[in-house]
Amino acid sequence: MDLGFTQLLFNGIALGSIIALAAVGLTLTNGILRLPNFAHGDFLTLGAYLTFLLDTQLLNSVIGSPGLKIWAAIILGSSLTILGFLLCEYLIWRPMRNRRSNSTTLIIISIGLALFVRNGIIFIWGGSNQSYDLPVESALSWLGLKIPYYRLVVIGLAVVVVMGLHFLLQKTKIGKAMRAVADDLDLASVSGIDVERVVLWTWIIAGGLTALSGGLYGLITVVRPNMGWFLILPLFASIILGGIGNPYGAIAGALIIGVAQEVSTAVLPSEYKLAVALVVMVLVLLIRPQGLFKGTG
Repeated sequence: MDLGFTQLLFNGIALGSIIALAAVGLTLTNGILRLPNFAHGDFLTLGAYLTFLLDTQLLNSVIGSPGLKIWAAIILGSSLTILGFLLCEYLIWRPMRNRRSNSTTLIIISIGLALFVRNGIIFIWGGSNQSYDLPVESALSWLGLKIPYYRLVVIGLAVVVVMGLHFLLQKTKIGKAMRAVADDLDLASVSGIDVERVVLWTWIIAGGLTALSGGLYGLITVVRPNMGWFLILPLFASIILGGIGNPYGAIAGALIIGVAQEVSTAVLPSEYKLAVALVVMVLVLLIRPQGLFKGTG
């Protein structure tokens, strides 16, 4: 196999791993809350910027090691982003559910929330690119292939998180309750499941995965205000491709989209990456309109 193609394939898996984490959060909110949240990408950006703030400023006097500091920053940044998700739930989404707002209203509100978060980031941090304070790590060499250290870390962490998510959804009470609510909300309610508790856990998990995705994305690229907005199409393409509401489908869809985007740069300018994500989604849906896997939406 050509080394150039193999390099692009590896880069695509790394990008797909990042998209997968955020896509799982997005598909959970779609499947359980019936909320197509267009602000999801901007909360990914918020997670990256909070990580940047903690890594370059707030943790400098507490943690001296750059290697340890970045992981502490990602964890704390993800926790703060989860609080942002929960704040939106109490101030926006719960009142809208109580009023039985339709999907069109929710979409418009989520777009407005996306603009609010993005412009808030620009107001606080400005519009220029930012970078983490990362220790320099040499690329690993394997069979002539250069493997960037942080891309390898991203893939490894994504695998660990996905395994943890699988355990949570399949083996814990809250995971089983989430799957029941996604399958049939009314039946879950009459069965005695605390739907509001499931909603809160959905936001916590979705927020944590999305913020972690943003924090990891900052490891392999610069942090910029529109980074999440440019990922929103690949995110929606991933969950539609994998079947809306199906977290495993979202992971598979994200890997397909990530690899397709990176491999396409061998023949197309990088500016066409988003178009590639859209074309892949359309081609698959022409063959399987329900997506690759069964969804809940």
